[in-house]
Amino acid sequence: MLLTRFVLALALASATLSAVASPDTGRSALHDYRVVTVAEGLVRPWSIAFLPNGDLLVTEKSGQLRVIRDGQLLEDAVSGLPAVHDVGQGGLLDVVPHPDWEENGWIYLSYARPLADDASTTAVVRGRLDGLSWVDQEEVFEARSRGRGHYGSRLAFDAEDYLFITVGDRQAAAEGDLEAHPAQDLSNHHGVVLRLNEDGSVPEDNPFVDDDDALPEIWSFGHRNPQGLVVDPATGEVWITEHGPQGGDELNRVEPAKNYGWPVVGYGVHYGSGKAIHEGTLREGMENPVKVWVPSTGVSGLALYDGEAFPHWRGHFLAGGLSGQRIDLIGLDDGKVVREEILLRGQGRVRDVRVGPDGFVYVAIDHRDGEGTPILRLEPVPRAPLD
Repeated sequence: MLLTRFVLALALASATLSAVASPDTGRSALHDYRVVTVAEGLVRPWSIAFLPNGDLLVTEKSGQLRVIRDGQLLEDAVSGLPAVHDVGQGGLLDVVPHPDWEENGWIYLSYARPLADDASTTAVVRGRLDGLSWVDQEEVFEARSRGRGHYGSRLAFDAEDYLFITVGDRQAAAEGDLEAHPAQDLSNHHGVVLRLNEDGSVPEDNPFVDDDDALPEIWSFGHRNPQGLVVDPATGEVWITEHGPQGGDELNRVEPAKNYGWPVVGYGVHYGSGKAIHEGTLREGMENPVKVWVPSTGVSGLALYDGEAFPHWRGHFLAGGLSGQRIDLIGLDDGKVVREEILLRGQGRVRDVRVGPDGFVYVAIDHRDGEGTPILRLEPVPRAPLD
């Protein structure tokens, strides 16, 4: 019933928003689509989440949690959120409701937590909404990491309600003894994917729970800065997109206890100088990416399309790009890329991509200059004839 109300609410919002619909119509090999503005006036949105009651939640990097209701951005932000380190890449980052939100009301937030001496780290809390007030906050996770940026911070639940969290390498220098880099060290949280129970405790079957030299919440390591994360509901596979340096963004299937190589292997080079970073692109005992972007697109939000509105996109990944200002549509067959297309080119820096309960594709655009930043939606339109 709540899902039905959500879809009806979005349909009503779509009708009322027709006056602000973009005239742009895009074309892919499989579907044509139009770009519709869902809401304007946001300031650097970072993540989108859907609640079964029809509300859309949007995080703003500065620390605001905003609500879009019946097609309108509410004037007031949610009050009572934790303080964030809104410096550089830090701020209020991901937002994800618990899979059983209708029963327990939990909403999870990741953010850059301020520490002493202007330091910061990746943290995750959960809480509930009482109107526009954040209440019942509980600590879920605080990373054992320090650095300037590369917070990671994506959140996703699997079908068994395990919570996956990404943490970046915090921009630790990739030079000298690469195998001594923090992302290759299991005693910290630099460059990792984590797996936790919903309350933040460690599952007993995590891969490193019996390793005295490793933190038990680590699921995989050797990552640089994973800012896209999705769990395939059909297979349970965990997928990430992660930033390479200058060149070498990656799409990876994440498996327990596996080492994804940063910075020992990879495809990028040092910024500016173009000098080599890695020992090579392949090494035994380190996982190869499923896809590499060279040049980089600044991979960000990641979604796996499972809706009805674009049936021929079903099973394809939608990978946002910041510097590339685009969405990559990626189809796999037996773990190999067999189809690639570019969608939504030139609308702005794509920070997040989500598939709504209505099957439309929702996109957060991050304009660095601040206000006026929109949430967009891709809707199907009848196939236009070729000229």
